[in-house]
Amino acid sequence: MRKASIARKTNETEISVSVNLDGTGAHTMATGIGFLDHMLDQLSRHSLIDMDVSCKGDLHIDFHHTAEDVGIALGQAVLQALGDKKGIRRYASCDLPMDGTLTRAALDVSGRPFLVFRAEFSRDKVGEMDTELFREFFQAFAMNAGITLHIENFYTDNNHHLAESMFKAVARALREAVEIDPRVGDRVPSTKGTL
Repeated sequence: MRKASIARKTNETEISVSVNLDGTGAHTMATGIGFLDHMLDQLSRHSLIDMDVSCKGDLHIDFHHTAEDVGIALGQAVLQALGDKKGIRRYASCDLPMDGTLTRAALDVSGRPFLVFRAEFSRDKVGEMDTELFREFFQAFAMNAGITLHIENFYTDNNHHLAESMFKAVARALREAVEIDPRVGDRVPSTKGTL
């Protein structure tokens, strides 16, 4: 089983994260930000990665540190759980429709972290969460998971659906990319021999 646990403590946040890449999407989320918990629920459920995320952050200041640091810790846990990456599919993408919204996520478990984020919200907040923090979360996650991640929204008529479609699309792509491909065997899917 490909599992990992991360504990991270700073002056701004105290976080514990555990993941099981070969899970069923079982999860518990407690970040103190209701909408972020809802999005992480979608990430776990649709990736089939078991996730336990607990964060005590300086929410009396704002939500930035919590959103970013959860992304950091979750990315570190996924990277650790991937180990040497032998046998994974590596690449995946998902076009995800959600009512009047269509969003694509494409990723490469490459060891070369990068984020392309093309989505514009028409409101400053969804629930109590600042919409600018979605990019911060995905930036932190991609950099610490060592993945190349492209997220693009083609159109939307609802800010809640825009955010949710991003998390679901990333989840579906992540599920496929980290899955073990029986045709690959115990090889690393790279001509370099390492990722």
